[in-house]
Amino acid sequence: MSEILQYLLSGITAGAIYAVIALGFTMLYNATELVNFAQGEFVMLGSLGLFSLLSALGWPLWAAFPAVTLLVGLLGVVLERLAIRPVKKPEPIALIIITVGASIFLRGLAMLVWGKDPHSVPGFGAGAPIRIGGAAIMPQSLWILAVVALLMAGLHLFTKRTLTGKAMEACAINRNGAWILGIPSDRMVLLAFAMSAALGGIGGIIISPITMAAYDMGTMLGLKGFCAAMLGGLGSHWGAAVGGLLLGVLESLGVGLVSSGIKDAIAFLILLVILMARPSGILGQKAATRF
Repeated sequence: MSEILQYLLSGITAGAIYAVIALGFTMLYNATELVNFAQGEFVMLGSLGLFSLLSALGWPLWAAFPAVTLLVGLLGVVLERLAIRPVKKPEPIALIIITVGASIFLRGLAMLVWGKDPHSVPGFGAGAPIRIGGAAIMPQSLWILAVVALLMAGLHLFTKRTLTGKAMEACAINRNGAWILGIPSDRMVLLAFAMSAALGGIGGIIISPITMAAYDMGTMLGLKGFCAAMLGGLGSHWGAAVGGLLLGVLESLGVGLVSSGIKDAIAFLILLVILMARPSGILGQKAATRF
C-alpha cells in the first residue's frame, strides 16, 4: 500500500504540471478555437528563462518568477502579432501548421542560446521529504500543488468576477455577437495568447527543479498537456485540471506497476481511448459548462 500511495503522490505532482499546460491550451482554444502546438516550447522557455535569471544573473526567486512569466506571455503576443494575425485566410489547418513551425523555430533558437546540455535549477523549498503513510513527498511538490491551486482560483475569479474575463467568455461563446456588442474581439484574442503562453511559462518554471531545463523538454510536455486537455474536455478549465491530474496518476501507476518503458505511451493510449469513447472529454461542453 505504501508503494501505491507513493505512485499516487508522484502522479499528482506530475498531473498538476500537465494541468497547467492543459490550461494554456484551453485558454487559447476558448477564445480562438485554435490548438497551439507551440505551447510546449513556452514551457521550455519558462524553464530555461528561470535558469538564466536564477543561476546566471543571480535574481531571487520572488523576482525571477513573475519576470519569466511576463516575458513568456509577451512572446505569446509576438506569436499572435507576427505569425497568426497576418494570415489572410485563417483556415484551421493553416494556423496549426504555423504553430508547429513556431515550435520548431523556438526549439532551434533555444538550442543556439542555451546549448544542448540540460541545466540544473535549484528547488523552491529546502527541507527533508514529508512522510505521509509510508510514502514521501518533496517540498517542491507542495510548491507545485500550491501554484496550481492559486492559478485555478485566480482563473475562476478572472472569468467570473472581472469585465475582461466576462468579455473573453462572450467572445468564446459567439465572437461575432461579442463584436456587435462592442467587445474588442481582437484584443481578447491577443490577451488569450498572452495568458496561454504565460501559463505555459509557469508550467516550465515549476517543473524545472524536478526535470532540469533543456531545449528539447517542451515537445513531450506540450503533447502530454494537450492529451490532458482532451481527456478533461478541451474548452473546460475544470476539465483541464481533472484531465491533468488523472493523466499524471495513471502514468505514475503504469510506470510503477507495469514498466517505465510505457511512460510516454500511456498519454497517447488514453488519448486514443477518449477520442473513440467520448470525443468531448470527461468534462467537455456536453457534460459541463465552461469554467
